[in-house]
Amino acid sequence: MSEQQFRVSVVIVTYKSAEVLPGCLDSLPAACHGTELVEVVVADTMSSDATPEIASRGWDFPIRLVSTGHGGSRAAALNAAIKEVQNVDVDAVFVLNPDARPRAGSLAVLGKALDYPRRGIVYPRLLNVDGSLQPSIRRDPTVRRALAEAIVGSACAGRWGTMGELITDPVQYEYPRPVAWGTGAAMLISAEALHDIGPWDESFLLYGEEAEFCLRAKDFGWQPWYEPAAVVDHLGGESRANPELRALLTVNRVEVFRRRSGSLASAAYFAAVALGEFFRSLGGRRTARAALVALMRPSRRLTALPD
Repeated sequence: MSEQQFRVSVVIVTYKSAEVLPGCLDSLPAACHGTELVEVVVADTMSSDATPEIASRGWDFPIRLVSTGHGGSRAAALNAAIKEVQNVDVDAVFVLNPDARPRAGSLAVLGKALDYPRRGIVYPRLLNVDGSLQPSIRRDPTVRRALAEAIVGSACAGRWGTMGELITDPVQYEYPRPVAWGTGAAMLISAEALHDIGPWDESFLLYGEEAEFCLRAKDFGWQPWYEPAAVVDHLGGESRANPELRALLTVNRVEVFRRRSGSLASAAYFAAVALGEFFRSLGGRRTARAALVALMRPSRRLTALPD
């Protein structure tokens, strides 16, 4: 990294984000204290609300609105925005959801954590609106872990050793550590890593693109890292309550594994995930039933973002 002040650009993908975008943008000056905020690029995927007008207001930092011209994948919008910021001399790009609010000084902490050889991506600690921990970091996906989560649930499996993919043990969030990947609501990516890893996979409409990107980063020798001293408040959580989004998340989870594994392991992983959704659908969970239907009937899968 340069010995000069850490230079960062912020990329925010929006879709009908008028209710949350102002709070996100308001948080950036304090969040970037100790760094140089070069610019903010808002990539809007054809929002029909006031999102473009909000992004075009006079803010206390350089900001650009990029209209992607479609209501499609988040990955495509990220690629369009990152293409814009890669023409500027920065040390890193901070990918941020519009419903996330990084706390004061968090970018400097993330930047310092990034300043190690081959550490290309850094995730902050995510908190819910009530201040509770939002589990956000993962281990590598395996058939054994998928089966454990199917039988006892991800919350329980994530607390027992290395059994679960999603890490849910609060103790594991108290210290910096290498991770397989994390929630894409907030992540700092070095400019060098971005160049090596290449564009985000636009075949994922929503969810899965951050897992694929980070697992691919490891293939290129870049280590994703978790830094709890940097804190981001994340409203989030819609996929837990929205059946369509939960179905999309589940299908893409299986797809990420399939693309990186052999046919036998992929079939076993699919069966384990489907088994878990079947168990939970028996308890009346609409989200689990939607996920199970999407797994079993590809024609029912979401192909465009819901309103």
